[in-house]
Amino acid sequence: MKKTEMRLQDAAIRQTNFKEVSLGYTKEEAIREATRCLNCKNPMCIKGCPVNIMIPKFIECIKNGNMEEAIKIINESSSLPAVCGRVCPQEKQCEKYCVKGFKGDAIAIGALERFCADWAIENNYESKVNIIDNNKRIAIIGSGPSGLSCAYELRMLGYDVTIYEALHKAGGVLTYGIPEFRLPKSIVQKEIEEIQNIGVKIITNVVVGKSISIDELKEKYDAIYLATGAGLPKLMDIKNINANGVYSANEILTRVNLMGAYKKESKTPIKIPKQVYVIGGGNVAFDAARVMKRLGSSVTIMYHRSEVELPARRDEIKHALEENINMEFLKNPKEILVDDDYSVKGLKYVNMVLLDEIDSSNRRCVKETDSYDTVECDMIILAIGTNINDLAFKDSMIKTTDRGLIQVEGTHTSDESVFAGGDNTTGAATVILACGAGVRAAKEIDEYLGGKNEK
Repeated sequence: MKKTEMRLQDAAIRQTNFKEVSLGYTKEEAIREATRCLNCKNPMCIKGCPVNIMIPKFIECIKNGNMEEAIKIINESSSLPAVCGRVCPQEKQCEKYCVKGFKGDAIAIGALERFCADWAIENNYESKVNIIDNNKRIAIIGSGPSGLSCAYELRMLGYDVTIYEALHKAGGVLTYGIPEFRLPKSIVQKEIEEIQNIGVKIITNVVVGKSISIDELKEKYDAIYLATGAGLPKLMDIKNINANGVYSANEILTRVNLMGAYKKESKTPIKIPKQVYVIGGGNVAFDAARVMKRLGSSVTIMYHRSEVELPARRDEIKHALEENINMEFLKNPKEILVDDDYSVKGLKYVNMVLLDEIDSSNRRCVKETDSYDTVECDMIILAIGTNINDLAFKDSMIKTTDRGLIQVEGTHTSDESVFAGGDNTTGAATVILACGAGVRAAKEIDEYLGGKNEK
């Protein structure tokens, strides 16, 4: 009834390096785990997958030792299996619906997907595709998971696809947002190269909305897909929020992941504080906390609810505790304390109390008490969510919602030839949900341009 546990780097060692924490399955371990699958006649796990991977089929191939066929099946639905196998919250998606999970451990679907993808990379496996060009051109703005997935699907349908990326490296949040120890950048680059190998073009250092406008792109392309994500950090409305030593998690993660600030030879190093407080409880908060721990700081996560309500993945919470990340619950920042040169020296917070009421996120509500306390620290990192950046489309006719998100029907915007999907239409979500949006957008773009959705 127990799943095959994945091997990990020892906690005492891994908190001093940026190497991948989870080491993956061996072939023998993957086959052992695959044999647990019941190969259900009505596989609910597929319904829990945002891109509808034929899960029992690829697991059956692993069980039979046919890794080539297994990765073929996965690639029919997913263009980023090595990424998704590592960072998707399978416990809330496919594995949540696994029949085995009702009386024991669910099948480790994510670990098996990762195994297949890593096998393909290690064995230089290349899928053979037969693409018939249809002479229609698509522009995709943003090279994150949504943009890459849409590009892959459209290229397989014969479209001439060009991705425009504002940064100097492709990958979006996969490159700048997720730490190396959770998602090695060599893995991201390899999967991007596979998409380029089928003919998708990626142009970096182009800021749509400044370098080129939506209207200019419309003159060159038959349709446009906006996959700009939600990378604009939210700040707190508290005193001294602009003090020296207050950062967004986005800045810390971008400087470390994209610019290599953790390396000794880095040209943009981060000043290492003694005591860091990370405000938030999601995966981004834990990523930032674990990064600063590896840089040598003492780190505490402060969250305004209880441990039960933490939105981060259970594995990430477990790994953080093993790495000696401290956690303080039911505390909410009210003021940043500063010294004479306006640098952070501490944090004043209010103690919270849990209520019996349940909010829209299906978690218990909290309210402030009359009790306040302070803690000493010399860096504060905010990881309380993100908004979308409207730079790419603010001067266009594209409509937005009251929340500032792009208004869509399916993935179709108010501009006839412009589509959008992923975090810029839903708010910050998961990698695999962004991938699913990209796949849906590709189908709708194809239908709009008179295609038949036949690869």
